[in-house]
Amino acid sequence: MASQKTVLDMFAGAGGLTEGFFRKNFDIISHIEMSPYAAQTLETRTLYHALAAKGHQNIYYQYYYQKLSREDFLEECRSRDIPDASVINQKLSQDTECSIINQVRERLTERNRDTVDVIIGGPPCQAYSLIGRARDQRGMLDDPRNYLYLHYLRFIEEFKPEIFVFENVPGLLSAKGGEIYSDLLKRINDLGYITPSEPHILNACDFGVVQDRKRIIFIGWRKEHDFDYPVFERNEPRYKVRDVLGDLPELEPGTGTDGPQSYRVGCPSKYLREYYIRNGQKSVRHHIARNHVERDREIYRIAIRMWNDGKKRLRYNQLPDHLKTHANQSSFLDRYKVVDSNGLSHSIVAHISRDGHYFIHPDINQARSLTVREVARIQSFPDNYLFEGPRTAQYVQIGNAVPPLMAAGIARGIADLLKSN
Repeated sequence: MASQKTVLDMFAGAGGLTEGFFRKNFDIISHIEMSPYAAQTLETRTLYHALAAKGHQNIYYQYYYQKLSREDFLEECRSRDIPDASVINQKLSQDTECSIINQVRERLTERNRDTVDVIIGGPPCQAYSLIGRARDQRGMLDDPRNYLYLHYLRFIEEFKPEIFVFENVPGLLSAKGGEIYSDLLKRINDLGYITPSEPHILNACDFGVVQDRKRIIFIGWRKEHDFDYPVFERNEPRYKVRDVLGDLPELEPGTGTDGPQSYRVGCPSKYLREYYIRNGQKSVRHHIARNHVERDREIYRIAIRMWNDGKKRLRYNQLPDHLKTHANQSSFLDRYKVVDSNGLSHSIVAHISRDGHYFIHPDINQARSLTVREVARIQSFPDNYLFEGPRTAQYVQIGNAVPPLMAAGIARGIADLLKSN
């Protein structure tokens, strides 16, 4: 245990970034997350890893397959001396900073550790997102989430990690006319850390994720370290969306279940085997389709035909008049978008929790939006990853997450840097 580097995960969400660092043998000291449902998801996943480490993963799967209530599952963990999941379910603010810092210090003491070696995370990106700013009348200029990065820097100042990893959307570079990016770099330097002035934008598809998902990954280190930005091992995309979704049961709108159901195809694809998505399970959860009115399904079929037959995207003003319900026909014309079965998916975002029109399944016979499990797979979450809360909350957790495969690649680069120290 002493050889493991310690990690503090801030703005942890459902734990995608944490999952990658756990796979690379980091010791996760604590997670800070304000959403109650995401915090429960973090707790569940952390307990899974702890149970598996002691050979008790059967307890987790009893819960996963709904043979144990949550209360009974937690009691089973306590009876086997499984440590607390160390999830701090609080909103970061000026009023809570000191309390949360003290809680992290308590967890270090409980684990017989002295320092936080790595801080990871990224503030909620909606205020920086180009799409979010386009939809807001003030371009998110007044959104308080613009300044959540200050809390992240406060924890760097307090714990003085060797390295930090700060993840966000490329829109951060231009938020408030570039003011936030410039301020972030200056404050990082003032704290005694080096980070390259040129931003590094990484794409999840280079790490095995079947998704075109670009994110800024800031990595900074204390000035006494002779480090360079990691050279990540990148792979040319070899797999397609169909390799990810093909074994799941076909669903009509309103069918399926959040509970366990058998796979449609017994033998998983090479992708699902290579990246341990299926994990030897016989059934899967969170595969339930939304209900759709027939008007939406008619639009979906038009969009699917256009994409599958000619790689053309449906524009809203191209619809027959009887299918148009929005007066605005001059902006957001790409509100219906089909996921590319024969290529990479476009970026999964939390907005899928609202209606799903931007994430249409490519199979015209199903003519529906993607399920929670389907978007989780496109994000590279394994099938035994359980998302707590109602479906809307599950979509938000997944859309906001760092894909675990990408996170594992980043963690590998961080581990290599620390070994060279």
